[in-house]
Amino acid sequence: MNWRLAQDPAYHQFADSRTFLGIPNAGDTLSNLAILVVGLMGLVFIWREYANGSARCFMVRQEMRAYAVLFAAVAFTGFGSAWYHLAPDDPRLVWDRLPMSFSFTALLAITIAERIRLTVGLRVLVPLLLLGGASVGWWHATGNLLPYAVVQYGSIAMILAIVMKFRSRYSHGNYILGVLAIYAAAKAAEAFDSQIFAIVHIASGHTLKHLLAAAAVFWVLRMLHLRRPQ
Repeated sequence: MNWRLAQDPAYHQFADSRTFLGIPNAGDTLSNLAILVVGLMGLVFIWREYANGSARCFMVRQEMRAYAVLFAAVAFTGFGSAWYHLAPDDPRLVWDRLPMSFSFTALLAITIAERIRLTVGLRVLVPLLLLGGASVGWWHATGNLLPYAVVQYGSIAMILAIVMKFRSRYSHGNYILGVLAIYAAAKAAEAFDSQIFAIVHIASGHTLKHLLAAAAVFWVLRMLHLRRPQ
């Protein structure tokens, strides 16, 4: 059995390569501002809750730290992805995928904490983050993309399985299904990058992927604003 997954040699060839105001690949580059902004919005929200000692949407303060990691990873994804799209290549792609791996694994740890057992979710946060980072490092060192794919899609599959099996300790817990649905739409847009660009022409599928990914994170933030302990 082949346990190796090679990256498509044409991966760095995106549909929209137009320059705007001197910025190359402007659509894919500038759309990362949405990811950066929503990540920073999340960090500001967590900071305010932490500073106020609020238990309005968190039962214990330690949970805020896990969400802070998530939103920080999202914000760094905005930076890393913009840096990558200015001149797409493998070395720059590391700075896109590394914070993305932290986002997936942080959300998995949060889901475990909120639906299975709080202490377990908090304890596995750092090991999961290290696993995500190692998967990116392995790809960069060997060219084998399989560990990173397992981290990304495995995290999403495990989150979905946990959500379907266990009830959240908070109201509005099913908002996470909306998060997963929006991210699925983002991956679909990415897969049809050139086809969407040929039809819409204003934006490519990859640009839409960035905007939808930002919308998925915003839905997490919306959930936090609305939820209360049950």
